[in-house]
Amino acid sequence: MANGDITKVDEYDKIEVVRSWNIQVRKATKIMEENSDGSLTELSRAFQRHVIMPFKSVYTAAVEAVEAVAEEKDSDGNVTTEAVEAVSAADASWAHTATDISGEHASVQAIANAAWTDAVKAAYKAMREAQDS
Repeated sequence: MANGDITKVDEYDKIEVVRSWNIQVRKATKIMEENSDGSLTELSRAFQRHVIMPFKSVYTAAVEAVEAVAEEKDSDGNVTTEAVEAVSAADASWAHTATDISGEHASVQAIANAAWTDAVKAAYKAMREAQDS
């Protein structure tokens, strides 16, 4: 690098575990300029935030109901009795799909792997399922 060169630096400056299972991630993107002595001066900083959870949870009856209504309409676009019956007959249950963290930074993956024990995953599933009760 030389004097005046611009560099972009990504830094995961805040990774927090909230409620035992939510992992809040803050990434700082810094624009740096090199000085004549080789030191860097920060020109700007921007933040990106996101939250990851151990599972993507879906209440399957709701998904089935939407699919049934989308498929069972008459030529005027009205919901047919078959759609209503399909919604009524839907087996209400939860589907928990593990969150893919392979695209996360290594430090985020390490914290997720340490925080998401079997007990934490079970508690998260129980919480999600209790939301519908």
